[in-house]
Amino acid sequence: MSSLCDAAIDVLGTPCAREKAEKTRRYAIAWRGGDITEIGSAILPSRPARPEKPELRHPYDMPKRRKAGSPRAKIALLHALAHIELNAIDLAWDVIARDFDLGGFALPNAFYDDWIKVADDEAKHHLMLEQRLNDLDSFYGDLPAHDGLWESSAKTAHDFAARLAIVPMVMEARGLDVTPNMIELMESQGDTETADMLRIIHDDEITHVRAGTVWFEAWCAHHGHDVEAYWQDLVRTYFDGKLKAPFNHPSREDAGMIRDWYEPLSDVYDGGEAA
Repeated sequence: MSSLCDAAIDVLGTPCAREKAEKTRRYAIAWRGGDITEIGSAILPSRPARPEKPELRHPYDMPKRRKAGSPRAKIALLHALAHIELNAIDLAWDVIARDFDLGGFALPNAFYDDWIKVADDEAKHHLMLEQRLNDLDSFYGDLPAHDGLWESSAKTAHDFAARLAIVPMVMEARGLDVTPNMIELMESQGDTETADMLRIIHDDEITHVRAGTVWFEAWCAHHGHDVEAYWQDLVRTYFDGKLKAPFNHPSREDAGMIRDWYEPLSDVYDGGEAA
């Protein structure tokens, strides 16, 4: 590949989940090693290529969660996470290659360094989860999945700041809130292998949310926006519903998220503090 945009088109056009993840990891090595140096340009597909399975359903048509602790419930959880990570690979490449109207805001190589790391991490996570599913006599595609995650890309395809506000600073930040409970559940079952895997994912996701926060703040500084007010306005515009409490405040703080930003948008906010 001669440019990052060429790599993005290749990854987004690859339907096989494993191949998509493996290509991403190779392109990340090529960028870091100097084999790819150009950003390039691209006309992106409206949707990334997907394998025949899993069957994609509306979120409301998804099967109800099984009893926590059962082998099938664990497989369902890991399958859902693997699907999230697959979407996250494509979302990272999309923000790298999309021709946003930046209004004079120039993206330096440090921006692409950050988002190549995000794509690489998401690919690593997907491959880990896929292998864990295999260990449990399952595979990615064995269960249905919902297509709601990619909707965030379509909604924010025209707005760079909205993409950062919604994908890393809302969706990935939500992962910081819920993953510690998953880790505790796995540990209570004696499944240290899955617990350790989830710790890796959680710690990597802190850096992903931080990348969103850093570049959102840089965008706001360039355009003279108040970070808190502008982020809240974008979330109200592009995100359906309230942000779900409780929040993992320490991890969010590590990622550069300030409580005053997100607590007023919480489903339990009463004008004081959220849970």
